[in-house]
Amino acid sequence: MHPYVVEQFSDEEREILRRYFTNLEGPVFALVNLPEVVKGALFARYSRSSKSLRRLFLDEFVGDLDLSGDHGVDATIGLDRANELYQRIFFEYGDDSVAQLGGVHLACEQASNVLTKVLERGRLMSYLEQSTRYLGYDRRLANGHYRYYRDHDLLESRLGARYVGDMDRMFDTYGALLVEMTDYVGRTHPKTERDTDFVYRQAIRAKALDSVRGLLPASSLSNLGIYASGQSYEQLILRMRAHPLAEVRSYAEMMLEELRKVVPSFLRRLDVPERGGAWVSYLRDTRRHTEDLVDTLFEDDPLEEDPPRVRLIDFDPEGETRTLEAILTEVAAVSDFDARRRVASLNEAERRTLLRTYAGDRRNRRHRPGRAFERTSYRFELVTDYGAFRDLQRHRLLTIEWQTLGVDLGYEVPEIIDEAGVGERYRETVERSGELYQALVGEFPHQAPYAVALAYRIRYTMQMNAREALHLIELRSSPQGHPSYRRVAHEMARQIRDVAGHHAIADAMKFVDFSDVDLERLEAERTAERQRQFRGVVKS
Repeated sequence: MHPYVVEQFSDEEREILRRYFTNLEGPVFALVNLPEVVKGALFARYSRSSKSLRRLFLDEFVGDLDLSGDHGVDATIGLDRANELYQRIFFEYGDDSVAQLGGVHLACEQASNVLTKVLERGRLMSYLEQSTRYLGYDRRLANGHYRYYRDHDLLESRLGARYVGDMDRMFDTYGALLVEMTDYVGRTHPKTERDTDFVYRQAIRAKALDSVRGLLPASSLSNLGIYASGQSYEQLILRMRAHPLAEVRSYAEMMLEELRKVVPSFLRRLDVPERGGAWVSYLRDTRRHTEDLVDTLFEDDPLEEDPPRVRLIDFDPEGETRTLEAILTEVAAVSDFDARRRVASLNEAERRTLLRTYAGDRRNRRHRPGRAFERTSYRFELVTDYGAFRDLQRHRLLTIEWQTLGVDLGYEVPEIIDEAGVGERYRETVERSGELYQALVGEFPHQAPYAVALAYRIRYTMQMNAREALHLIELRSSPQGHPSYRRVAHEMARQIRDVAGHHAIADAMKFVDFSDVDLERLEAERTAERQRQFRGVVKS
């Protein structure tokens, strides 16, 4: 098993922690006996902290809690009666939706970037993941290792020493270039009187981290906070148990052990052979059989060379008409037949006015049109670096399908890397990861993606309705966003207007930001500073 780092706590700290966390040693644990607002705030802070969740809780949250209550509280006490009630309702009445009503905050630490994509696949779950634009990966863990996953079978093989050596060299180069890029960004973006030292340092640091994140391998470890219902966790663990990667399967069992301390009855079916066992077999077998069949059907088919980075591959040419019809059925109490007839009678000016009125006077991007915008949809094929994919993949109210990470699609080099004069070392490191992948993929096809740098491209499709497209494009085009996914958002907006011809829907996207930004996080840090000053909090 991967050598997960075990945190060290004093006796006093352990006495506090055991009341609120289901274990104090493992990388997976649930939060209990805390107000929901505290759990939410803790996870929000977690996403931008280099600390573990338990250490963060001790350092920044314990002081605001009343610890004078019952010192005999234990995280696993008090479940028997709830379990008995659930068993009676669920098994006597068969109400599967009961498992939607109980939720758990679960911390998932030291998970590879490959694993986090599996964890974040469920639609009906909430996630906060540690961000590579706020936290550097240049420091080693307490056990002396860099923060990357070490697959047991791979390390025990003839390629194990090469894997560790190449990974360490990637992190060495990442750390060295992070220092150089921080210095370069600081020289090219001098501090102004408008900004405090803290705001300036944060913006410079974020820019430097953004520039070198492509050097991190997909094996890089991350911390992830999840909140979900028992039913959602059940579905997630089923998928994880069927996964071909050992890390994913073993992590599923650690998650299940902690979840059963909080909502055991919701997960009872997982170990029933004709239920959970059959589900896992179904998922595993259908995937494997489909892969085998595709290999035989299309063995020698040539592939498209150099596909576009963003391509609108499917849409309804009459999408705006369908949206107008949906507006009428929503507000006019008419049948679908009558809505179609009425919309057909409108001239172009009337159609635009109706859709513009329905979208309303949007004062900010959080003012979103109603569900009539869900009547039409767009399917995009994207080829981006894995770093951008990590950000876009987290949008859950759409259908996203991605291919296995490899090196055949090439990689991206940020312009600022060449401008700073470190392009040669950047490329050398990325290509070393590609060579390691090629060495691994024959013998370890499932583990080989661990070696791939985030700069390498991955192909995926995103299908979304117009309402979700508006949200995604406006959010991901905002000035504080990473340049790699800002370009994707800009091109999506253009193609909805120019390729689909949906001008009225495109016009509703008032907050797509096409501006050029040098320090992406600067304005966001200024806003945060104003809020801190309003609350009387001083950062230095």
